[in-house]
Amino acid sequence: MFMLKIPIIIINFKAYDSAIGKNAVKLAKICEKVAKKRKKSVAVSVSETDIAEVSKAVSIPVLAQHIDPDEPGAHTGAILAEEVKAVGAIGTLLNHSEKRIPHKILQKTIEHAKKQKLITIVCVKDNKEAAQVKKFKPDFIAVEPPELIGGTISVSSAKPEVIKASKQALKGSRSKLIVGAGVHTTEDVKKSIQLGAVGVLLASGVTKAKNPEQVLEALAKGL
Repeated sequence: MFMLKIPIIIINFKAYDSAIGKNAVKLAKICEKVAKKRKKSVAVSVSETDIAEVSKAVSIPVLAQHIDPDEPGAHTGAILAEEVKAVGAIGTLLNHSEKRIPHKILQKTIEHAKKQKLITIVCVKDNKEAAQVKKFKPDFIAVEPPELIGGTISVSSAKPEVIKASKQALKGSRSKLIVGAGVHTTEDVKKSIQLGAVGVLLASGVTKAKNPEQVLEALAKGL
């Protein structure tokens, strides 16, 4: 199975106008440029409909934003692990605060993703949920306090204790810690790593930036 090189910056493109369709390819190429220039690990999580084109356009890891636990069959509208893998995704985000999944279904989804050799990055709201989700053995657990998502104050500044507690919650687990919410600067990344994370997950800090390359350059310095 393909593994993500750590420490890492993961950019969630969400469904912003600036990060879908042709813009998704354009932004992914910027991410790739910075990754190669700075010799840092950068991955992008894109809309299901953009996975194929983005995967063809760049060499950096491409992730899905969500998958369902279903196998191929009569499942109208389902996003299949087999499907995203076939078009170039090497893994997927799961349980983002904008796409929460009941834990029973989440467990099944992780198990199915593993069968397809997809990397799983499961988002949780705090250290308590991290402790619950680690039982499902995802590859990464991304702690993102919902109230800080999309803001300008990072979790490493506003709630460093959540990162420390999450790191402690994952003790004895193979799941690695990623942090997100409000990540914008070199210092945000640096502090997250110092507190025990192996990477950061962010979206608007890059996708809505006037100069995403410049922002990503600054973030990369923090790794």
